[in-house]
Amino acid sequence: MRWRVHSETELYRDEWLDIRLADVEISGGRHLQHRLIRTQPGAGAVVVDDRQRVLLMWRHRFITDAWGWEIPIGGINPGEDPAAAAAREVEEETGWRPGPLRPLVVTHPTPGISDSQHTIFRADTATYVGPPQEDWESERIEWVPLSEIRGLVDKQDIVSGTTLAALLYVLASG
Repeated sequence: MRWRVHSETELYRDEWLDIRLADVEISGGRHLQHRLIRTQPGAGAVVVDDRQRVLLMWRHRFITDAWGWEIPIGGINPGEDPAAAAAREVEEETGWRPGPLRPLVVTHPTPGISDSQHTIFRADTATYVGPPQEDWESERIEWVPLSEIRGLVDKQDIVSGTTLAALLYVLASG
């Protein structure tokens, strides 16, 4: 059954998110008060080099108090093309400028609570341009062999939904 939204009321809003309360009609004409988060779309990239290594960032997420490997990803600015945003985020967060980007996957990492949409691209080359502009984004940046991704997932060193979806898609695609 498709849920029908009758209304949404803003509970909180700032430049990063918009928290709302929705009056949703579910099966049998029943209503549910459902909280949801609206966010700007994001873009990122899986950057693979000629040695079959992927560019990853080791970072701490304070909300879950966990460390993990992630691909570079960030918000798409108003009017910005998703591919341009992905390239910008890779360079700002890692100091590597990705080569030509091609679409890889679109994911909605938390559709039960948020409308967040991430458009992920793939680049098969990158050029080092200097230290990351955003040095607070990660503890370290490394080229990790694709052959190690499965083991990192098993060890829970990769738990970010978007990173998981993108890397596992790359592995499944061969």
